[in-house]
Amino acid sequence: MPHTAHPASFDLNTMATPPFLRDHPDGALLFIKLQPRASTNEIGEPLGNELRVKVTAPPVDSAANEALIRLVANRFDCPRSRVELIRGHTSRHKTIKLHGFSVGTALTKLGKGL
Repeated sequence: MPHTAHPASFDLNTMATPPFLRDHPDGALLFIKLQPRASTNEIGEPLGNELRVKVTAPPVDSAANEALIRLVANRFDCPRSRVELIRGHTSRHKTIKLHGFSVGTALTKLGKGL
């Protein structure tokens, strides 16, 4: 039986822009489903139209949001000021703006761990 790829996985070399990443005039938008209180901080696999991200911080007093911003800034090797939470401050479904990053650069940076 032929092997078929999982529908949520993607290959950086063959796929167009994945649904969790969108071009924006100021940079790129990243759509995330955040899991607070996880056992580890990690950027996981795509999950539908979002990228699954886990943080150990609880969803209290913006701790999980801050952990998310730190994790994304570390992955993109940029200052936290270039990673802005623009939607979903009190939701697990979040939109992050990556200031100054093209979609192609964002895919390259994300591809290091996907």
